[in-house]
Amino acid sequence: MPERLRQLEHWLAHACGLSDCRVEPASADASFRRYFRATRGDGTTLVVMDAPPDKEDCRPFIAVAERMAAAGVHVPTIHAADLEQGFLLLEDLGTTAYLDALGDASADRLYGDAIAALLRLQAGAPTAGLPAYDRDLLRREMQLFSDWLLGRHLAIEPDAAQRAMLDTTFNALVDNALAQPVVCVHRDYHSRNLMVVARDNPGVIDFQDAVAGPVTYDLVSLLRDCYVRWPAQRVDAWLERYRRDAAALGLLDGIDAAQLRAWFDLMGVQRHLKAAGIFARLNHRDGKPGYLGDVPRTLQYVVDAGHCYPATRQLADFVAAVVLPRCRAPYAGATGRS
Repeated sequence: MPERLRQLEHWLAHACGLSDCRVEPASADASFRRYFRATRGDGTTLVVMDAPPDKEDCRPFIAVAERMAAAGVHVPTIHAADLEQGFLLLEDLGTTAYLDALGDASADRLYGDAIAALLRLQAGAPTAGLPAYDRDLLRREMQLFSDWLLGRHLAIEPDAAQRAMLDTTFNALVDNALAQPVVCVHRDYHSRNLMVVARDNPGVIDFQDAVAGPVTYDLVSLLRDCYVRWPAQRVDAWLERYRRDAAALGLLDGIDAAQLRAWFDLMGVQRHLKAAGIFARLNHRDGKPGYLGDVPRTLQYVVDAGHCYPATRQLADFVAAVVLPRCRAPYAGATGRS
């Protein structure tokens, strides 16, 4: 048995009184964190987070969990914590992620729940004390596209004109983000991090990197998900539902549907550039190639939205002509779930 797992089981037995539980791997994420499911003798389960303290800090997870729970978002209850060893004992939100449950018949209900939870987060969670989603962070994120997808993964070296175009476009996307109302942003609010639960659906995980940032960021993460794509008319209906309810809560004072749509589309371009770069980095730096198949879908969002706005049209042309053809996985079409 690996030493780290031995430490975890010792902590469960002696600090948490769970000497009778069976510990099995539950999942891993795109970081150094791992999760185990602890099954007690009566069949009930808990989840144990293993976050090696030399690589991960549990304190942001705990602080953000408290902030989100106070706003009425269903995050896992923290039953015990050992920050020195990097262990947390959590409520088990089950094994059914939105990604596994979404279908034509279930989508409206599940996205309705997710939008309602997002509005509770935005209206109820304070931003004070959160890191700012500022110009430097937004630019660093898009640089992942240049460094890891273009440079490392595809060996594309933009010429001087292309570099200037990328720089100008990145600045325009940052300006779009910074023009928006500031709310508490989960930062990865999508189908892999939303769990289908019986009470207060959805259960929300992987929120430790929350920031104070643009109001459309989590919305575009949800509705233009890197892992599943929906027809435009369904996305438009969900976006309108959000706009109506957000306006009623005072989150969009003075903001009309056209402005929200432009913010949403351009925020998506920023996010999807970042995500494509992260997927390439996960492959080359972390030995996790499984995300590469999601790169074409992610970049197609950049092309589709980018062509709608003068500030991003050249970027969309560049991605469509130079980048997408070099990506290995075929792009799955835009009708229905893909």
